[in-house]
Amino acid sequence: MVSFFISIVALILGYLFYGKFVERVFGPDPARPTPAITKADGIDFIPMPTWKVFMIQFLNIAGTGPIFGAIMGAKFGPASYLWIVLGCIFGGAVHDYFSGMLSVRNGGAGLPDLIGKYLGRRTKAVMLCFSVLLLVLVGAVFVYSPAVILKDLAGDGTNTAFMIWAGVIFVYYIIATMLPIDKIIGRLYPIFAIALIFMAVALLVGLVVKMPQIPEFWDGLQNRSQTWGGKGQPIWPYMFVTIACGAISGFHATQSPLMARCLKSEKLGRPVFYGSMITEGLVALIWAAVSSYFFFGGGAAEVGGAFTDAAPTVVTKVSRSWLGILGSILALCGVVAAPITSGDTALRSARLIIADTLHFDQKPVPKRLAISIPLFAVAALMLWFNIANEDGFNVIWRYFGWANQTLAVFTLWAVTVYLARERKGHYYLMTLLPACLMTAVSITYISIAQIGLNLPAGWNRWIGAVVIALSAALFFRWKFKTSTR
Repeated sequence: MVSFFISIVALILGYLFYGKFVERVFGPDPARPTPAITKADGIDFIPMPTWKVFMIQFLNIAGTGPIFGAIMGAKFGPASYLWIVLGCIFGGAVHDYFSGMLSVRNGGAGLPDLIGKYLGRRTKAVMLCFSVLLLVLVGAVFVYSPAVILKDLAGDGTNTAFMIWAGVIFVYYIIATMLPIDKIIGRLYPIFAIALIFMAVALLVGLVVKMPQIPEFWDGLQNRSQTWGGKGQPIWPYMFVTIACGAISGFHATQSPLMARCLKSEKLGRPVFYGSMITEGLVALIWAAVSSYFFFGGGAAEVGGAFTDAAPTVVTKVSRSWLGILGSILALCGVVAAPITSGDTALRSARLIIADTLHFDQKPVPKRLAISIPLFAVAALMLWFNIANEDGFNVIWRYFGWANQTLAVFTLWAVTVYLARERKGHYYLMTLLPACLMTAVSITYISIAQIGLNLPAGWNRWIGAVVIALSAALFFRWKFKTSTR
């Protein structure tokens, strides 16, 4: 537990000190009107109270990512703590802050437009397709897990019950995606965010009371995954893909523009964007510690579970055992509401990205429906894949994790180019290093994973090293050429 507490303190200090440095590099201007004021339309551009914007941003980016990803990633051992802490402070929170603030500075622009501005039109076209695909994938992933939990809570484990709950969630998606952002999202999502935070705090109290013996840093950072997903999966790059939302996630850059359109002042960017990512990292750390106890400290036997339990099952069993009836209801409300709300805002983001590209005015309801219905149809097909495959959730989560990190690659490179062009000095290094790392993660994973090229796993270090070196060399080559023009 000492390693866990060190990690908690490190995340808090990261917000207080490195977050302040990141803010100073960007240079927010409190006197500059935000898109919420200059482009107010009563649908998507609506100024909202800061606490609501923070809660919605946190819930949008969280979903079950920092929960399920941390549960599955904890099987790799204490190395998961290091990735959550370092990835969050120096990668994910920086990624989220700059993507949000650049959107604010560019009139609430979506991610493809920001990518196009800094990486070119061709890259924008690729990013447009890729980001919409990821957002629809998020919609499918985040229907699956709450539907599983809801059918279990109802005592009906059949596929019919699953389909009924999935249908209910899809109906909600349609309603919430179509309404102005301040109606359902602005009113209910802060409550759901509070439930998610309550769950994390309650589990933290449980950890402090139990003080379980779980693997520490000094016990070694070796791979402890054993049987998860098949033997022999190396920490590099699998852990970096499995724990995405708790450390760094490209999905967040698609969500930040939603709140960039509701922010009243640029000075609020650090607590809203950087702060919500640090909060998500704290949630991920708590679930990583709980899962370490579950898998390695005897917790599975205590709650009637097993090493092979899937992430939704771990959540259900731990919540029921640790928090009692009332606590488990509140906790499960959080873990059910979080993915549903993230799925909703993911599809909302997809609608807005397509609308911006096609120049579709989103005030008329028919034009919103024209974009939304095909998106929901594709999400439903992806959900059917989950049901039709025995290992459907794990497979689609791997695609989701890889797509997440690949999207983060594009965002980090765009921010790096922005810093190199518009900020003096060597501030671009703060995103260049994460950009090179995540490029290596993405390419190494798709090279050796079964869902990719399935190359020998032993090639992982060589592929990663070559990609990092080549990425850095190409960037400095570009920088030298642009500086000599």
